[in-house]
Amino acid sequence: MDDLNGVIKVFLADDHPLLRTGLRHSLQEEGDIRIIGEAGNGFSTVEKIKLHPPDVALIDVDMPGLSGIAAIRLLRRTLTKMVIIVLSTYNDPRYIQEAMQAGADGYLLKSVDVTELKSIIRCFHLGAPVTSAYLINLSVAETTAAKTNISTLTNREQQVLQHVATGKSNKEIADVFCVSTETIKSHLKNIYKKLNLKNRVEATQMATTLNLFSESRLT
Repeated sequence: MDDLNGVIKVFLADDHPLLRTGLRHSLQEEGDIRIIGEAGNGFSTVEKIKLHPPDVALIDVDMPGLSGIAAIRLLRRTLTKMVIIVLSTYNDPRYIQEAMQAGADGYLLKSVDVTELKSIIRCFHLGAPVTSAYLINLSVAETTAAKTNISTLTNREQQVLQHVATGKSNKEIADVFCVSTETIKSHLKNIYKKLNLKNRVEATQMATTLNLFSESRLT
């Protein structure tokens, strides 16, 4: 996004008017930050941002009508360069993972100090490294959430996933367990659903990146 005379254009999306008012006054004390729009629900957020895209959007994860996560997902379809920072009271791996998958650039806890928030906005806008105790590392959060999801798989589903990661076909995996290929397809369907995956490529990437399985579990 291009700035306007060196000013960072920011949009606030939160269903608490007092919070928006406080942020607006605090952020606009700085000469290089301007609030160009606000919204109290997800639908209005998408509509207003598409009409006048900001440089940085601060979006609450939990809003009425359309959630912040859903709003981010819709906005990311067309506004690929806009910086999106989630503001949330929830330090929950599920929300963090969903925000990341939707396309958020950062996940920030609302307990953040306003002065630090200003610095974070500037860093994201400039593409500079960002470090903050209040900013959740999305890559670490992804790994933590993935490990949590992996634990929901049955032993056989974990074994099937590992065989997928080694490049075996459904027929080859079926032969290992002496079952039909339809049974393996059923296991894969359950695995994709539980881990929120789309295909074998994503399944392979998750299994190999997390390195959760030992060779002893292949059979």
